[in-house]
Amino acid sequence: MKLETTYKSNNYPIIIEHHALDQLRDYIKNYKDIVLVIDQKVENEWSHITNFIATEYEAHKLIIPSGETTKTLAFYEETIESLLSKQLTRNTCLIAIGGGATGDFTGFLAATLLRGVDFIQVPTTILAHDSSVGGKVGINSKYGKNLIGAFYRPKAVIYDLNFLNTLPYSEILSGYAEVYKHALLNDIESVNHIESQYPDEQALKSLNEIEYYLYKGVQTKLNIIVADEKESNVRKFLNLGHTFGHAVEYKLKIPHGHAVMIGIVFQFIVANITLNKSFDVAHYVNYLSDLDYPLDVINALDFEPLYQLMLNDKKNDEQGVQMVLLNDIGNPVVKHIDYTTLSQAFETFKTYFNK
Repeated sequence: MKLETTYKSNNYPIIIEHHALDQLRDYIKNYKDIVLVIDQKVENEWSHITNFIATEYEAHKLIIPSGETTKTLAFYEETIESLLSKQLTRNTCLIAIGGGATGDFTGFLAATLLRGVDFIQVPTTILAHDSSVGGKVGINSKYGKNLIGAFYRPKAVIYDLNFLNTLPYSEILSGYAEVYKHALLNDIESVNHIESQYPDEQALKSLNEIEYYLYKGVQTKLNIIVADEKESNVRKFLNLGHTFGHAVEYKLKIPHGHAVMIGIVFQFIVANITLNKSFDVAHYVNYLSDLDYPLDVINALDFEPLYQLMLNDKKNDEQGVQMVLLNDIGNPVVKHIDYTTLSQAFETFKTYFNK
């Protein structure tokens, strides 16, 4: 399966299929230097593949830690100085092979190395089906997640589904949050369809038909980002569950998707208060439980530290915290939410988990 962005210029392909890496040659054959930036966990499982690529294309290999620990200013400085020591030219392509954090970090390296070199996304997780598309790259600050970064398009996204064969269930859960989010942004039929396909942990572990949902998820995101690349209006909808979710992720250091799912539940409560809706919050809590998301971590949360983190969210403006809420399934809106409402929603939220 292949999708293509539809900007006015500088478009890039998104290839989603088994053995997609076989097409890598077509996109890197004209570069003088190639650097593989590889997630340590991926290297542990797939070194036979990364070694082949490195040998075949005379590429430099750079192995980086897995996860968000990579996305710091200190590690960025260490890494970019190391790359500069190799006397690379602008005719260089960085290839991110790993999860979402690896893609974010590599993209930011590419955007800033020699004032910009090309990069290719090779996502290896379900979560990265979302982050690898759209051109958002960056690292974290002590004040919050992804506050240092750029909009910088890859030259291609090559999503080889063979990598999913070795994903632990915690990674499947994390990635599924973004797939489910895209269904919520579409319509109720999409939500019912995906919940029916993956009603519980056993079904989700099987990953049956996951190609279809990944394709639909990328298609949903493309429809939004092409209309609003720099997040001035509708692209904000993709942050459904992320305002509260990012705060939870940063505070508890749990996987991104786990926190986003928690954030999705929270926004339903805020929507019920702010938009006078009647979403069945218990349904979504029970669904998360059936999929075995680790919800016990919620008991460790307090409102004030989370509120301070939400205030640092990059979507905010002078009026304060902005959240994406569902007016209905498939009908997102962006609203300013005041302190009192957020505090009230948090108290209600905790009642669903303190049982």
